[in-house]
This record gives sequence, structure tokens and C-alpha cells, in this order.
Amino acid sequence: MKILFAASECVPFCKTGGLADVVGALAPMIAANGHEVGVILPLYSAIEEKYVSRMKHETDFEVELGWRRQYCGVESLRMDGVTWYFIDNKYYFGRSYMYGMGGDEYERFGFFCRAVLNALQILNLQPDIIHCNDWQTGMIPALLQIQYRHLPFYQPIRTVFTIHNLQYQGIFSIPQVQDVLGLGDSLFTADKLECCGNANYMKAGLVYADEITTVSPSYAEEIKTAYYGEGMDGLLRARQEHLTGIINGIDTQIWDPAHDRHIAKPYAENSLKGKAACKAALQKELGLEERPGTPLMVMISRLSSQKGVDLVDRVLTEIMEEDVQFAVLGMGEARYVDLFSWAEQRYPGRFSAHFRMDEALSHRMYAGADLFLMPSRFEPCGLSQMIALRYGTVPIVRETGGLRDTVLSYNEANGAGNGFSFFNYNAHDMLFTIRRALNYYGREPEIFRRLVARGMSGDYSWNHSARVYQDLYLSLKEK
Repeated sequence: MKILFAASECVPFCKTGGLADVVGALAPMIAANGHEVGVILPLYSAIEEKYVSRMKHETDFEVELGWRRQYCGVESLRMDGVTWYFIDNKYYFGRSYMYGMGGDEYERFGFFCRAVLNALQILNLQPDIIHCNDWQTGMIPALLQIQYRHLPFYQPIRTVFTIHNLQYQGIFSIPQVQDVLGLGDSLFTADKLECCGNANYMKAGLVYADEITTVSPSYAEEIKTAYYGEGMDGLLRARQEHLTGIINGIDTQIWDPAHDRHIAKPYAENSLKGKAACKAALQKELGLEERPGTPLMVMISRLSSQKGVDLVDRVLTEIMEEDVQFAVLGMGEARYVDLFSWAEQRYPGRFSAHFRMDEALSHRMYAGADLFLMPSRFEPCGLSQMIALRYGTVPIVRETGGLRDTVLSYNEANGAGNGFSFFNYNAHDMLFTIRRALNYYGREPEIFRRLVARGMSGDYSWNHSARVYQDLYLSLKEK
């Protein structure tokens, strides 16, 4: 099959979150299974010169956006068995940021969606499937169906739309979107592109894609409810026969404690001496007391309420009353930066906070920690808990979305489980679960070691999920 992924970010070129990791790992896996795979992305100014210098200029043309005629170049790069295409327009993508500023996101990604579709025919690139990801690509299925389907070249193409996070929907005023994409009033109704009086790019993908996927089975069920559905639950219930939850994987070559160049000493499931060395090195690096017998708990997260940091805020003093060290890595809301800055001063040698994106440090924290805290309010899939499991760092999570699908709380009755979890979004439920985990660490070390080994022995690769995607693509192609 010929598969084209359309996304707004992708490792190793550009990243703000988990979407980039997913596309960057899944596309090469599908290609390795014998399919012809391409990925098409914006050419951001943030993409490193070592990649830009290797790109080949494929073509350039003008894209009509209402009354505008905008330059569009297409560059390509062959790597990891995948052809990577980049949509070049310095006005839209040559900025100091990828998202969220400037007030013209509707125009930037409206341009991107139309440029992708126009480029296909100009490049004579006719995929069987266009796999779109999140709201920035949501208009591709809609424009394909509304404005391009009558052209013979586009008639065989089918679309898959993946929800990575339903909270971010790309909501803009209807006149703005009409001005850019030339869509008539009849399309802005409750059953099509309109949502609460506005235009909604995410909804465009949900309405017009042939199939919808999201990144875990539990999240696929949750988003059909009002609590998690972000206003889209009715539409998702209506399309539930075309909605599939497929758990993400992680790149098991990048995240491999046996061959990780970022950590102090490699280790594996059957030889954990290296993990003790990683803990000692991490304690020293973070300015924590070098105490091997004290459990070290970490959070590596965006500092926001979605990630459960408000729960930590409510019981942080109670957590620090325990015999535990706590380290945090992430960027986000100022109130949580203030909280953790205060904690670092209040608990010297026991609390450490670092407010930045630091890939190498994150590797060392996964490797050196004993416990990984991830109390998300909602979590479509989550990769961090799977990385923690692979590194023998026992997760403490809230039972939601992908966390529920990947972390099974330890059961004293039968010994099953690979971590600890709590159900209610409640700070004291979280505190009880942290204390439970600390109790097993200190008083039941054999059980804790079994949890470590069980986590490290799990399969968190893309192998199974890639096969599920391939089956979905094939079923669409054969329709």
C-alpha cells in the first residue's frame, strides 16, 4: 500500500509533544513492513540545518487561499525507509514558534491542508490512504471530500484521522475560515463544520474522514462520554462504528536502558546493578542527598492541570513528610513553576526541579528513579509510563485513557500488576497510592523487584499497533 502521513510535527525534525513521537516511530515501522510510506510536514524554521541541507527541491507552485495566492515549495528527504516531504512557506512556517501565537493559526494550517492536497497531483503522488493527525490536518479529509473528490486523481484516496488529544480542536470564527478556504454557508451547520457558532478543524476531520482512530482503547470509550468528550461526544457516538482505539508504542531503540548513551551505566532486566549506578549519578546531578536506600520519585511532564499537577499541589507537603526524594522536569504554568521552586528551597537535598525541555536529562531521570508519578486528569495514551516501565521505574498513575490500558495496579491477592494506580481524580487518593508504593519499596523489596522486572519485560514496541493500523488501511483500500 501507499500511505501518506500528514502531521504538524514529527521527530526528529520538530516536536512539541507526543504526536511527534508517534508519527516519527509509526511511519518507519509501516515502511519496514513493506509499504510505500511518506510523511508530509510544515518546513519550520526550527528544523535543524543538518536536515535542511540534505533536502531535495521537488516543486513549487501557488496555493489559492481566498483572495490570496501564496507560494508553496515542496522539499523532500529520504531517511529510515520513508520519504519525508516538507511544505515550504516562510511567511507561515519560518517563525520563531510552531503553534499558538500570531492569531492566524486558521490561515497557517488552512494553507497547509490545501497545500498537501494540491501537492499530491503536482508530484503525481497518489496514496491509497492519507493518515491525518490532530486538528492541524483536520481540513484535509473535509477539503478532499468537498472540493477535490470530483477530480479523477483524488477519487481513490481514503482518509484516516487520528485524535491525539481531543482538548485541542482548532476553533476559529466562521468568516475567517470561509475567507481562507472558500467554504459556503451550507457547510457550517451542526452536522458538518460548525460547533457552538464557530468553525472547528478537529470536527472537520471527525465528520469527513473515512475512519477515525485514537491512541488507546480506553480513551476511545471515554471520549464518547460528556465528561471526556470536549463537546464532540455526540458526534463520536454517532460515528462509533468507524472509531478505533489503538494503543501507541514507543521507539524501543531510543528508549533502551541496555544501550542508552545518555545514562551513567547500561542495565537490563536480568542485571540491575547499572540502575543503582544511574540512581547515584542522578542524585548527584540533581543535588539530592546520595542515599541509595531512599526511594526517588520523578515527574517528567508538561506542568498543567491536565497532567494532575494540581493534585500534587494539594498534598505536596504530605508527600514530602515521607522518606522520599522527588524530582520534576518540565515546563508549563507559572503557578506550578512557583510551587516547585518553593519546594526546592523548602526541601534542600530532597526536592529538585528543572523547568526546561531536556531530552538527555529525561533519559537519566527515567533510568535513575525508583518511582514515576503520572496522575493525569485525562491521558489519551501517554508514552511516559511505558518508558518508565521499560526502564524499571515503577509507575504511579491515575486510571484513565492509555494509563489504564498499560499500567495494572499491583494486586496482593494474586500478585498481578506492574505498577500502582488510583481511580478518582482526588489528591488524597493519589497520596494514599504513593504511600502504598513507598511501603512496598521499603518493606516488601522482593515484591517491588518483581514489579520492576515485570515492567521491563513488557512489549512496548510498535509491532502490534502497526499491524492493527495496516489492517485498517487495507480494509479501507478494499472498500
